[in-house]
Amino acid sequence: ERSNLAGVRHILLVLSGKGGVGKSTIATELALSLRHSGKKVGILDVDLCGPSIPRMFKVQDNDVHQCDSGWVPVFVDQDKSISLMSIGFLLEKPDDAVVWRGPKKNALIKQFVADVAWGELDFLIVDTPPGTSDEHISTVEALRPYKPLGAILVTTPQAVSVGDVRRELTFCKKTGLRVLGIVENMSGFVCPHCSECTNIFSKGGGEELAKHAGVPFLGSVPLDPQLSQSLEEGRDFIQEFPKSSAFPALTHIAQQILDGTSPQSS
Repeated sequence: ERSNLAGVRHILLVLSGKGGVGKSTIATELALSLRHSGKKVGILDVDLCGPSIPRMFKVQDNDVHQCDSGWVPVFVDQDKSISLMSIGFLLEKPDDAVVWRGPKKNALIKQFVADVAWGELDFLIVDTPPGTSDEHISTVEALRPYKPLGAILVTTPQAVSVGDVRRELTFCKKTGLRVLGIVENMSGFVCPHCSECTNIFSKGGGEELAKHAGVPFLGSVPLDPQLSQSLEEGRDFIQEFPKSSAFPALTHIAQQILDGTSPQSS
């Protein structure tokens, strides 16, 4: 029996031990960057209690339909170059809370992995909730037969966030998940008037951690009002704001992922 993930070439997980560091932001912008490089991308949002991916692509009012092989993901554009699956599409009202115990969450994650008809994809990006517990173990175990490429870990620069991400590194080691690299998000604020960078949260924690752990450092993404605005409004930041301070950092992260999956690198 052909699996729904048989046509997916590379599976990436976006992880962090901490909430609010911008995993969904990095997952969204990575998908948009890869799309602009001519790739077909899917995002599987397994953050069951805080599904923000549908809103970031302005498709939160769409419904999921059934086909012979399972759920049809929601397409973001006419070209069907980005497709999404999230519990956000399955809630009756957008403000409904998911008050579920572990087994019910785990069952839905397994269903998301097995029953979404992704079709042919270059990349499937899995946006995870914060932490290293139930949902993460279920996600990694359900994806293991499909040999995920690895995980991108997201942190903010301050020590408290870096400490939590260190635990995520341990989780990856214990579950045999390769770490593709660390992204330091909210790394300074570039003033739109004078272009001076102010380090609101301190600086360099993510790079230091990557060096210490012996994993690649993928880059620092500065705080950027244009990025926040485009996520709030479901706009394509990569297309609309090429002069923004966050643009080179985000496209560089995507390029490193592309370089790591090109035939020459394997």
